[in-house]
Amino acid sequence: MSNIQTTTQTSVQSSGSISVRASTVPLKPTGALDKYEHVDLTPVIGREYPNVQLTDLLNAENADELIRELAIIVSQRNVVFFRNQDIDIEKQKLLGNKLGILSGRPQNSGLHIHPTTQPTSELGLEISVITSKNPKKKEYESELDISRFASREWHSDITFEPVPSDFAILKVHTLPEVGGDTVWASGYEAYDRLSPALAKHLEGLTALHDARQFKIYAKHIGITLNDGPRGNPENIGTSLQTIHPVIRTNPVTGWKALFVNKNFTRRILELTKDESDATLDYLHRLVTENHDLQVRFRWNKNDVAIWANSASFHNVTRDYGDEFREGNRVVSLGERPYFDPTSKSRREALGLKRWSDL
Repeated sequence: MSNIQTTTQTSVQSSGSISVRASTVPLKPTGALDKYEHVDLTPVIGREYPNVQLTDLLNAENADELIRELAIIVSQRNVVFFRNQDIDIEKQKLLGNKLGILSGRPQNSGLHIHPTTQPTSELGLEISVITSKNPKKKEYESELDISRFASREWHSDITFEPVPSDFAILKVHTLPEVGGDTVWASGYEAYDRLSPALAKHLEGLTALHDARQFKIYAKHIGITLNDGPRGNPENIGTSLQTIHPVIRTNPVTGWKALFVNKNFTRRILELTKDESDATLDYLHRLVTENHDLQVRFRWNKNDVAIWANSASFHNVTRDYGDEFREGNRVVSLGERPYFDPTSKSRREALGLKRWSDL
């Protein structure tokens, strides 16, 4: 487990006030997973272990060492993929909890319960069924007259919660014949694309994250939102909004990452509306228009993706028409996002050239 330093970091409370807490030392890989075949899918983001079963890692004599190492690798590479997995729902939940616990998450965080998940859910409150088989959702989206651009759904999971996600695990079991890829982007590299002057400016700002769309959806289909606690005592109520820093320090790597997203971030609070709109538009474009900080994954049946929501964005590709696509997702909770002014960017920490110097 990580040790405590004397440096400080700030996290934003739901009221907008700032709290100060001790910083944890970034975790370093030990090489425990080096013996398994793997390939980095791009220089910046993504890794695949083509011949590893997650259940074998969970059942190994040194399981905790391996899962802790996996948490570090996922945090560094943003997203890691495993092909044709036999992991079941209960083991998926176990893995989600272990990733967070072994990488040092707060004791009061567990697995997230989505506000739209109902007590009658067949798989339980801690599983989100990611499915295309939801005609009522299509009706609701049609009534809202939302954008049809494929880029509209770039997001990090559940950033509307005061305590959002550290890790997510998705196993896709049903797929269209072609299509339905998911794209991930690196918040580390998005930060590294900022000029030093703009980065310094953004490091002092906070943003409102809001999931009003879930309230509209719940009303449309006639369900009651789950008012919590949703995996952490702070994730309560049905306002579904909170305040987070625009630039966040990842607690596992200690690297700075951009932490605003197109789906949930509504406003940078220290700016006027016009300034906020223009700034958020530019920051979203950093993510959506730079394919060299993205990785695209073509799913096969029973593939698993594990990603770090504290430093990543993702977006489904809805190019499969009315064909069926479905999977089960476990979302682990971390801690309140914070910015540590002593933290480094990914490129700085790895001794790489600044983007502007390439």
